[in-house]
Amino acid sequence: MARRLVTFTFTPEITTEPIIYTISQQFSLMTNIRQANLTEHGGYIVLEFTGKDEDIEAGITWAISKGVRVDPTSDET
Repeated sequence: MARRLVTFTFTPEITTEPIIYTISQQFSLMTNIRQANLTEHGGYIVLEFTGKDEDIEAGITWAISKGVRVDPTSDET
């Protein structure tokens, strides 16, 4: 199983979308929220994904298509 840590940055328009839930269900990924600062005005969530490499990539690609900015994150959060 692969593991990847990323930061999702949300705009106000997508803060009510079930992005993390959908990624875990649709792409068979285990998600762990490591840090977050999110309001209805936007914000970020540091996520740890565990699963197959190709599923992690597909989930990230899907999130980007929904308007989420995705940045790699180090383990020092």
